[in-house]
Amino acid sequence: MVDRMTIASASPHRSVLADALVRRGALANTLLVVAGTAFTALLAQVQIPLWPVPITGQTLAVVLVGATLGTWRGAASMALYLVAGVAGAPIFTGWSHGLGADVLPSFGFVIGFIPAAALVGWLSERRWDRHPLLSVAGFGLASAVPFAFGLPWLAAVLAHLGLPHDIGAVLNAGFTPFILGGVVKWLIAAAALPAAWRLLK
Repeated sequence: MVDRMTIASASPHRSVLADALVRRGALANTLLVVAGTAFTALLAQVQIPLWPVPITGQTLAVVLVGATLGTWRGAASMALYLVAGVAGAPIFTGWSHGLGADVLPSFGFVIGFIPAAALVGWLSERRWDRHPLLSVAGFGLASAVPFAFGLPWLAAVLAHLGLPHDIGAVLNAGFTPFILGGVVKWLIAAAALPAAWRLLK
């Protein structure tokens, strides 16, 4: 007779870390999505203030939430983060909310959190999060996704403000300052998930 852990690891619906810890169900899924949003809000307050885009712990939260919850719950958690913050919940960086001057330049990155979480969740459902080398590759890909949304958005905002918005200016404002911290967060996530799976075993 095949034991429950074997079934759980073989099933595509029981393949992420959250499912190894919590029985899947509507209430559990809802609480996990909300918890992922809260975790992202918390790490958003870990910041090095810069303008127009601050350095924060959000990206680390996004990839950890996506990998832990899987594709749709990870994406739902980031969508809730975006909607709640725009609606007025003080969960963006510096406990900000809405689309004021302190949020607008970096809001494209927040949009990018949704597909980033979905991507790393999709990869984790295929066990990339259980192997160090695959984790490095998967988390690296997911960490790059917010820039695909954030940099064009930032360029548009800078242009609207009448500020330099050529490719060099945009990269200097929204990419270059984040390289070192991004690599560190990427490697932390890539080490944390395989370690968590080893502990479960």
